[in-house]
Amino acid sequence: MPLTRSLNESVVVITGASSGIGAATALTLAGRGARIVLAARSPHGLTQIGQRCRLRGARVLEVPTDTADPDAVERLAAAAEAEFGRIDAWVNNAGVAVYGRLLDLPLDQVHRTVDVDVFGYLHGARAVVPRLRTAGGGVLIMVGSVLSEMSLPFLGAYSMAKHAVQGMADALRQELIADGEDRISVCTVLPSSVDTPLFAWAANYMGREIIPPRPMGAPQRVADRIVRLLEHPRRQSLVGPAAATVAWSWRLAPAVAERLLVWYGQTAQFGPPTPPWEGNLVNPVEQPRRVDGGRRVPLAALAGIPGVALSQLRHRLRLRDRLSHVHALQWTGR
Repeated sequence: MPLTRSLNESVVVITGASSGIGAATALTLAGRGARIVLAARSPHGLTQIGQRCRLRGARVLEVPTDTADPDAVERLAAAAEAEFGRIDAWVNNAGVAVYGRLLDLPLDQVHRTVDVDVFGYLHGARAVVPRLRTAGGGVLIMVGSVLSEMSLPFLGAYSMAKHAVQGMADALRQELIADGEDRISVCTVLPSSVDTPLFAWAANYMGREIIPPRPMGAPQRVADRIVRLLEHPRRQSLVGPAAATVAWSWRLAPAVAERLLVWYGQTAQFGPPTPPWEGNLVNPVEQPRRVDGGRRVPLAALAGIPGVALSQLRHRLRLRDRLSHVHALQWTGR
């Protein structure tokens, strides 16, 4: 079920709203007249994005929030309700990442990643679903990743967290159906690599500089999809040709795709040596807030790993078809 009110009358809460996809979504909704509640850990970052939203004519509430803290998320929902009277939609978007080998990463860094990227989403769902019921319905959006369906070596903690997001969304949707609740939609958005500050701010224990996966899409493209899902919900939405290519390569030829991604992770994911650092796992990085990360490359970069995977997949499918044809001829005696 879509929003029960038009977008320019709706109240939307966005976590991770001070940069990247969250900021792009907030600015897009501001242009559409929605009332927006911005949540992130950095008060300074929220102020910057909030001011930009107000310049577009939006009513905005900024609530500094660490989504790993369930009490803080409950206060966020209560503040939104107190300011605007209700909540019509919630976008779970806050996330952190850590690069390193799963068997070697400090366990507290893995726990922190899961606390923000998984439990932060669960805290949001538990805070908003009762309020969506009270409001007569609404939409809960979980911003996952193409890594909700596949994995990338040395980004294992983030990959397993994004897998959990998809499982959480599916289970929550099923439980709402079991309750006879058809007024609340639960949607997952699965973009591929997006040009946001995530990569620059990720914790890094690989000893080498991070090179974001190519091709990188624009945050605005994901924001546009989120806004579309608010008005036309669907259970899952892959964003961009790169996401669809990689996801379908993984689904149809998982062994081939897996080996290609191992090769990619070893040869193209890291640059020059750099000391390890904690990134924004525990504390926000206080830099000027921006929507993009300044590192986007043209879509022509699809000739990279997704293109190779697709080429291998097509080869295997053609080979399978030929073998099926030969077997059919043998069976008919031709």
